[in-house]
Amino acid sequence: MPESLHIGLILPDVLGTYGDDGNALVLRQRARMRGYTAEIHRVGLGEPVPEHLDVYTIGGGEDSAQVLAAEHLISDKGLTRAAWAGRPIFAICAGLQVLGESFRAGGRVHDGVGLIDATTAAMPTRAIGEVVSNPTGAGWTAELTEQLTGFENHLGASILGREAKPLGKLVKGTGNVDNTTFLDISQSDGQIQRSSEGAVQGSVIATYMHGPALARNPQLADLLLAKAMGKTLAELEPLDIPAVTRLRAERLA
Repeated sequence: MPESLHIGLILPDVLGTYGDDGNALVLRQRARMRGYTAEIHRVGLGEPVPEHLDVYTIGGGEDSAQVLAAEHLISDKGLTRAAWAGRPIFAICAGLQVLGESFRAGGRVHDGVGLIDATTAAMPTRAIGEVVSNPTGAGWTAELTEQLTGFENHLGASILGREAKPLGKLVKGTGNVDNTTFLDISQSDGQIQRSSEGAVQGSVIATYMHGPALARNPQLADLLLAKAMGKTLAELEPLDIPAVTRLRAERLA
């Protein structure tokens, strides 16, 4: 019998603005194409987050949605327990901000869930456009070798603390911060922050890449699947999907 995979789609009713629900669909389809049974468990606002699912995805949303999501996840603690148990969590844009230590929304600073050592302030101008980075290989992402590509659309400047490492080193785009955020601190630290995209800490992988990100980055999708199954990336059967290859070539051109 094929193995089964349980995918948590967390708060799509408030953090589902930019099509990031597609990340759960990509995980399910890539698992099924390898002969596994795979199901998506939608967890809405006010519902408890199961702590024993195999992998979790959380998407982007506006300021008011972020506040609602943070309040629910902090009080519920299910996602926190899943992270403590080492279950992979993939967070996009507002999801990155909400899982950090704090974020700014609606002109106020709000507490985050605290799964990522990051604080998010506001940038003076919105970052919109294609973003490309080279994987840093930090933590759980050590097996990644392919460039990361997505579409960013955010006003948040996410500053990483010591415990969090960047997911990627920028080749194109704004990433976590813009060029004006670090004028008052050392050039070396500011340069490191300015070249960063996303965050990796423990079993949490976060990014500003929409797209959906996992449709545009199949190796990253397979890494999450491998972690969910207790395997290495090399142990997963490779998939040859020409349409995905063409999409990546177009976006990276």
